[in-house]
Amino acid sequence: MGRSAWRVVQWVVALAIIGFAANDLAGAWSRLREQPVAWDVRPSLLIAGALVTWAMYAVLIEAWRSMLRGWGDRLPFGAAARIWTVSSLGKYIPGKVWAIAGMAVMAQRAGVRRWTAMASAVVLQALAVGTGAAVVGIAGSASLESKYPWVPDALLTLVVLSIVGIALLLWPPFIARLLRLVRVEAEGASPGAAAVVVGTLANLMAWAGYGVAFWLLARGLFAAPALTPALAMTTFAASYVAGLLFLPAPAGLGVRESVVILMLGGALGESSALALAIASRVLLTITEFGAAAPFLLAGARIRGES
Repeated sequence: MGRSAWRVVQWVVALAIIGFAANDLAGAWSRLREQPVAWDVRPSLLIAGALVTWAMYAVLIEAWRSMLRGWGDRLPFGAAARIWTVSSLGKYIPGKVWAIAGMAVMAQRAGVRRWTAMASAVVLQALAVGTGAAVVGIAGSASLESKYPWVPDALLTLVVLSIVGIALLLWPPFIARLLRLVRVEAEGASPGAAAVVVGTLANLMAWAGYGVAFWLLARGLFAAPALTPALAMTTFAASYVAGLLFLPAPAGLGVRESVVILMLGGALGESSALALAIASRVLLTITEFGAAAPFLLAGARIRGES
């Protein structure tokens, strides 16, 4: 593909992403303003939540670089951050393949083999789901047991399955089968145990950080004494994983909000739970586009000068 054609494709994809995201954000903001909630906005806590979220992005970017090194490819942190943040915006287009496809194309143009970029993204996605389910299972028991008596047994099963799933990612034949399942033709069977362990720890840290950011968001919007950090972590992880696994919903639209209401409706009231779910979507949209904006602006400036 020539440079001119590639630029056209970039602009078309960028406009599609901006259109879907703007529509999503406008709808979320409108619904948020309509909620009958006693607002007590504290900007410092909202900013703190955004900063924690950006810090977790950095952790996951470093985990991706570690996965790439395990397969023999290397990227400077700045290049990896640009690819990771910009390609992540593809989740706003219906169909979850766009983010991974965008990462593969951008990484290839940065000198990384296409299959390595796709394989590393798939394995990290699997680790995100496995660790997210483990967080729900471990942190969710105490917070949900009083409302749902069957929860401890169900969450124990979830934790066991999560541990088994993560352990399987340490076994090269399983990774090879997983990649074949998603039609990634890998030239190397595994990135190595060290990369998988780093990815696991990074995702666990990210889920904890996202939970703290979710808790700060709630405290920055209204009084929510019933929302503990553990419950916030459980709720965010459960809602995000559910949205991730429901493929038709762009960025988990509707799915994440439903899970938040289900888990927090009793503790906060349905109106506050819905308001928090919508506010979380607004915050994540802002942080995702905010993380990518410097790279997008730098790219536009360079193209304008060339």
